[in-house]
Amino acid sequence: MGEEEEEEEKRAILHTPTWALAAICLILIAVSILIEHSIHLLAKYLNKKRRRSLLKALGNIKSELMLMGFISLFLTVTEEHIPHICIEKSLAFHFLPCKNNDSHDEIHTEESSKCEEQDKMSLITRDGVQQIQLLIFSVAFFHIISSFLTFSLGMAKMKRWELWEAETRTFEYKFSNDPRRFQFTHQTSFGKRHLKFWSEYRFLRLPASFFRQFFQSVSKVDYFILRHGFIMAHFEEGSDFDFQKNLQRALDKDFGVVVGIRLWTWMFAVLFIFFNADEFYNDLWLPFVPLVMLLVVGTKLQGMITKMGLDTKDKSLVVRGTLLVRPSDHFFWFGKPKLLLHLMHFILFQNSFQVAFFTWSSYEFGLKSCFHPKRIDIAIRVVTGVVVHILCGYVTLPLYALVTQMGTSMRKSVFPEGVEDGLKKWRMKAKKNVARRSATNSALTSLNASPQTSLHPLPSFTTRGRSLSLKTDDPPIDDGGIVEVGSDVVREEDRDHKRLGSFEFRKL
Repeated sequence: MGEEEEEEEKRAILHTPTWALAAICLILIAVSILIEHSIHLLAKYLNKKRRRSLLKALGNIKSELMLMGFISLFLTVTEEHIPHICIEKSLAFHFLPCKNNDSHDEIHTEESSKCEEQDKMSLITRDGVQQIQLLIFSVAFFHIISSFLTFSLGMAKMKRWELWEAETRTFEYKFSNDPRRFQFTHQTSFGKRHLKFWSEYRFLRLPASFFRQFFQSVSKVDYFILRHGFIMAHFEEGSDFDFQKNLQRALDKDFGVVVGIRLWTWMFAVLFIFFNADEFYNDLWLPFVPLVMLLVVGTKLQGMITKMGLDTKDKSLVVRGTLLVRPSDHFFWFGKPKLLLHLMHFILFQNSFQVAFFTWSSYEFGLKSCFHPKRIDIAIRVVTGVVVHILCGYVTLPLYALVTQMGTSMRKSVFPEGVEDGLKKWRMKAKKNVARRSATNSALTSLNASPQTSLHPLPSFTTRGRSLSLKTDDPPIDDGGIVEVGSDVVREEDRDHKRLGSFEFRKL
């Protein structure tokens, strides 16, 4: 019976009209070209707006979609061969998603008679391979949706900060932050918000930081204080630096990191599928993992703002003008700001993967399947999936872009992307010039150290700055023929090199 059905499946296309095949191919080609053209238009728009970080993020998404396409293609090619992989029967009944699987024997009898002849069972049926292909499609679809939702929410939050940045150029803001005014630290607006009785005690500060991320996670006072501390640390007082544009560029770069899929994220996806076995009681804890991790990261970021105020309070009880918080990496876990970004990367991928897995299992097996036997399980998975993406996109990721500016060194986002590219090229050129000068000096040193026997003395070459001077032991015929660069030029170039070296960039 199984062989007859397989033969009918092979001959099915022979009984299909050619116009039907042509119509299906035309639809598939049209949809593919439409998607490809839409991505091309989006890339062209981002390039026109000089949002190169977003353009790079779009490239990452395209690469991940191509990878998932290769996985689907590999499954299609090996669809007939994978079911013939045989395993022991003792292994086939462990770590099942359902306790009772009555159809297990019947399915394997129809699909893998060769394995049964060896008293074994098939690794997976052909239907199972096709279901995995649908799961891959679900993961790719929800990966795109979650990326778009995360960035849209972050930009919506940035729009509010744009109004705050415009307020820093008003007369009222400058008057309220007049450096000739003195006030106690706890009497400032920032002190009234953060420096309270509970801020001194860790077991009270953590709950306050936890609940603050749900209610006004970033207030206007926090934005002004962190902006002032950043400008005072890296620029001159009273600088008109556009801090909100800097945050927007930082958000673009952070978004390019969190939308990518790395090898370690794939490994956690495999573990997620493994832990969906009934033995692990996954419905009690697995859906809450991304949510708990995100709340921990948000609590940490909120607590860091309070700790910055406490650090300033310990150094001075009276402030001049406005409260000054000093950037430092020691506020972050292990002194590494990028660690929090990697955690958010993992959280977003795991959450989108769980939503894709829930949608796939509901479509394939129904809402009352063993993957979610109770209605409360369905509600938990849907609510946690939506809450995590909204909370991360609108609260945690913009908050990270703001707080991470208070690290010890500046991020590359402080410069516009055109200026950043120019500095990179200038740095590479300067390194080449320094290496060329060092090689020339080494060659001349070895040449002067070796004994020479010649009728005429050899000329000695010295390089200063970017010019080359030629000197001989013979009296010069014309002084104008000798080109020398004074030491002032060398010192000026050294000053430029040191000036560049004073900028420290974090690769975030």
